[in-house]
Amino acid sequence: MSTETTPAYSPGLAGVIAGETQICSVDPNAGLTYRGYDIHEMAEQASFEEVSYLLLNGELPNLKNLAEFTRQIAAERELPAQVVKMLRLMPRSAHPMDMLRTGVSMLGVFDPELNDNSHAANVRKSIRLIARVSTLITDGWRILHSEEPLPERPDLTQAGNFFYKLKGEIPQAWQIRMLDTIFILYADHEFNASTFAARVAASTLADLYAAVTAACGTLKGPLHGGANEESMKMLGEIKTSDRAESWLKEKLASKEKIMGFGHRVYKKGDSRVPVMREIGRDLGKRTGKEQWIPICEKLEETMEREKHLCANVDLYAAPVLTMLGFPAALNTPIFAASRVAGWCAHVVEQHDHNRLIRPRSLYTGPPARPYHGVSANGAASKKR
Repeated sequence: MSTETTPAYSPGLAGVIAGETQICSVDPNAGLTYRGYDIHEMAEQASFEEVSYLLLNGELPNLKNLAEFTRQIAAERELPAQVVKMLRLMPRSAHPMDMLRTGVSMLGVFDPELNDNSHAANVRKSIRLIARVSTLITDGWRILHSEEPLPERPDLTQAGNFFYKLKGEIPQAWQIRMLDTIFILYADHEFNASTFAARVAASTLADLYAAVTAACGTLKGPLHGGANEESMKMLGEIKTSDRAESWLKEKLASKEKIMGFGHRVYKKGDSRVPVMREIGRDLGKRTGKEQWIPICEKLEETMEREKHLCANVDLYAAPVLTMLGFPAALNTPIFAASRVAGWCAHVVEQHDHNRLIRPRSLYTGPPARPYHGVSANGAASKKR
């Protein structure tokens, strides 16, 4: 019989403090900061490259630092030829997130600093990975659709190059700015599921690529990054705002899971929603697809009244990405193209101040009991 005192239990680790970080803070009352900087200010004024530098280095870059960091990312985008060959071997039915997860893992073996977990080496690997995750997505998508990958455009920002590599056209400035803002909003979010998975892997002193591979696998789930892909399917099913309330009530009555609502931390709404909603309104006017945001708003209003649940950023990100011309299957990979900056920053921090993450479990199986089975070596039969 166990003599151990039963530990406190919080399902899903809700509310449990699992570590310390200087990278990101999520306030339950709707605040989000990166290294102390408010997300709303960053979304309006910063670039994704600037935010990535901040997450990795702890402070904002000056003009010289930012120019060099941007140049380094642009110079590291091209994939090793063997990785591109691997993408060509994928079945046409492969999901882009599966291609991305496999690609990240394969990139590791081509990095000469793979097993160097020093701070400086981890930062250099992070730059390479931030650059190449986007390329894995765009090259993989084109290959899946029998199109050849396009050469890199070092003169374009990460957001601009993503558009170009995917579609073969240089986007307009407003399109680049909108995608840049989306990248900023998704860049980090404290100890979310995928980031925590990365930190758990890193805490074993596994390399940065192993940790980010774990994060990619975790992000794919519909209760995490996959929610924005599922949200677009939901909006496509509803079609018009006048159907939203009845559709939602019907789903709630049958106790179905509704994507794009609720959050483990936020109590008064996701702080990223207002910015994403405004991008959606602007895009609706620019593209003539103004039906999506009113559907989201009607769902938001109904869910607040019926279940007291607020929308999260995925509800509005889904139509925003659709109006920017991205297929729904790329919603989660685009999330990853941004969040990789946060993942890398957390792996660097974990390695710099490491302690193995090893929680306990609450055993709910049978009590202690004597063994009466037949042993593998036949001892039981010899006793007869």
